[in-house]
Amino acid sequence: VQLVESGGGLVQAGGSLRLSCVASGFTFSSYSVAWFRQAAGKDREFVGGISWSGGTTDYADSVQGRFTISRDNAKNTVNLQMNSLKAEDTSVYYCAGTLLPRSRDYKMYMVWGQGTQVTVSS
Repeated sequence: VQLVESGGGLVQAGGSLRLSCVASGFTFSSYSVAWFRQAAGKDREFVGGISWSGGTTDYADSVQGRFTISRDNAKNTVNLQMNSLKAEDTSVYYCAGTLLPRSRDYKMYMVWGQGTQVTVSS
């Protein structure tokens, strides 16, 4: 059972990055998936989530209109497209999966990736 994130890096404010999360070892299409982030010294924060079918998405107010989540169950992949990045988006980004109803609470997620660092320079 594994989630692996990729796509992080250093970008200037106003730029874009696309994070990917690839699943293996479980029935990915049964899981709702969310992205969380955690900056140094801060609590883990919900970024956005997508239902198992991809039909429903949910975003934190801080990223609404700038970030977009999509998934391809045939490829066991969830993507996070991040546009108009700001310095305050700097964090380690994690994808997580749950069989429970989609939630903004990280405690409801049982499968986690290792995280990928996103740094936005101002």
